[in-house]
Amino acid sequence: MAEEVILLDVHVSMFGMRARVALAEKGVEYEYREENLADKSPLLLQMNPVHTKIPVLIHNGKPICESLIIVQYIDDVWKDNNNNKQPPLLPSDPYQRAQSRFWADFIDKKIFDAGRRIWTKKGEEQEAAKKEVIDALVLLERELGDKPYFGGDSFGFLDVALITYYCWFHTWETCGDFKIEQHCPKLIVWAKKCMERESVSKSLADPKEVYEFVLMLKKKYGIE
Repeated sequence: MAEEVILLDVHVSMFGMRARVALAEKGVEYEYREENLADKSPLLLQMNPVHTKIPVLIHNGKPICESLIIVQYIDDVWKDNNNNKQPPLLPSDPYQRAQSRFWADFIDKKIFDAGRRIWTKKGEEQEAAKKEVIDALVLLERELGDKPYFGGDSFGFLDVALITYYCWFHTWETCGDFKIEQHCPKLIVWAKKCMERESVSKSLADPKEVYEFVLMLKKKYGIE
């Protein structure tokens, strides 16, 4: 019996992109369904009644919600599905797994909200948001060190968690009038290396599309 895999998503969502990257890394075929968050589909409401948010991975009729949980699920379920014989996304060592989860949680708690405030606020509030983003990225750059990927030589869970924010950097920089590379040059080198992977380059939204999406939201909600 063929597996049914459906992803409910929004193209510019950094959270949905995580699921797309992980599915691509594992070579999983799936049906992509773009959601309109202003008019959510009955399927989305049915499959994620608690949060009614994307992404939702539907595997043989069963929903898995929250992007980092989805990535871990994909890593567990399709662990033998990788034709390239690459290692799992999550490290096998319990301590390293815990560290990867810690930093992934840090990314969403420290960067997402601050990044949003860069394009929704002005003046002191925007400057504070820029500082929060830069400070968090500097800490992540320190964690990366001189390694090619966060897990060492292999592209892994923490790389998936952070790289999807990369296509939002252009929007933050344009709205906030600053350059992330000036503060975190090694992190940009890492991001460009990740973009060389087909699983990443084909899964991430175009930065210009992200910026156009944000401009549409600013106009819709009257944000100057």
